[in-house]
Amino acid sequence: MRPLLFTVLFWVVAPAVLVVHLLGAPTYPAWLGVAAIVGLLAVVVALWFALPWEITTTRRAVSIAFVIACVVLGAVDGSGLVAPLLLIGLGNVTQVFGTRWAFGTLAVTVVLFVVGGMVIYGQDWVTALRSASTSAVLCAFGISVAAAVRKAVLQAEEIRRLAVAEERARMAREMHDSLGHYLTVVKVGLENAERLRERATDKAWDEVRQAKLLTMEALTETRRSVRALRPLVLDGRRGSDALRELARTFDGLRVRLQVTGQEREIGPDAEIVLYRAFQEGLTNVLRHAQAAEVVAELSFAPDRVVLMISDDGRGAEAVDGFGLVGLGERVEALGGAVTAGNRAAGGFELRVEIPA
Repeated sequence: MRPLLFTVLFWVVAPAVLVVHLLGAPTYPAWLGVAAIVGLLAVVVALWFALPWEITTTRRAVSIAFVIACVVLGAVDGSGLVAPLLLIGLGNVTQVFGTRWAFGTLAVTVVLFVVGGMVIYGQDWVTALRSASTSAVLCAFGISVAAAVRKAVLQAEEIRRLAVAEERARMAREMHDSLGHYLTVVKVGLENAERLRERATDKAWDEVRQAKLLTMEALTETRRSVRALRPLVLDGRRGSDALRELARTFDGLRVRLQVTGQEREIGPDAEIVLYRAFQEGLTNVLRHAQAAEVVAELSFAPDRVVLMISDDGRGAEAVDGFGLVGLGERVEALGGAVTAGNRAAGGFELRVEIPA
């Protein structure tokens, strides 16, 4: 996603360069002509639309091409107006390649500007260096700001990965403890049934039936844990398809999911939060609500995405459980909000809203 400041800066500077030369106030040598300036500016604008801003992008060559185009335009323009465009290009190189690449590119750029000033404009090297240094200071400041932003993005991604790893480790511990308990009790029950099978047949069958019930509970608990550990992409599904696939894993619960508005990509972080919200809502219904049906609505508006989950169960006495509190924190981290409570018509409703 392009930074807003860079976008505003680009669309202020690029037209300004064009207007200066179209109004007949050229600062370039007469042999170049306004057509050369317009052509170079068109190349810069075309590359602007293709600039990648993701750290993991595979289109890195576009970043270098944009900087080269800005350097050539600045060298032949001579007015100094192109310096902000070069700042944008170096900021993009910082975001895509890293700080070392950006400062290395800046050093090469300064050399090219000095050589261009001497060759194209006939300046002595001191004057050319002085002129290039002014732009270099501005660009160095821009690189420093872009480097800070890049570091923050990388740290946020690392925190997210650690949070996912921690959650998976916690779920693994829960599975181990829960299954260990169930299997131990089932083992003891079956041993009792084996010991009582001849002298107390009824008690032996009671132990077998109890072991069967505990086995079913253990299976349900395992499925719940597996749902929490499953990746967001379920056999290639995303969005509402992933939610429908999740709903199908809740045995014994009838879920109707409807989508309103034009469904679109909302980004991985928001999609994970909606997936977990849907999972939390259905898990609570299955555990506590004694509901016959769940109705879910995934609504897409221009400025937000809303997920509502309501059931026809008995409602809840409290809405401050650990799961809902954790969900609220995750949603608030994206600038959204969670509301939950009993419905006037009966049942419980969970509403998750995330800015688009």
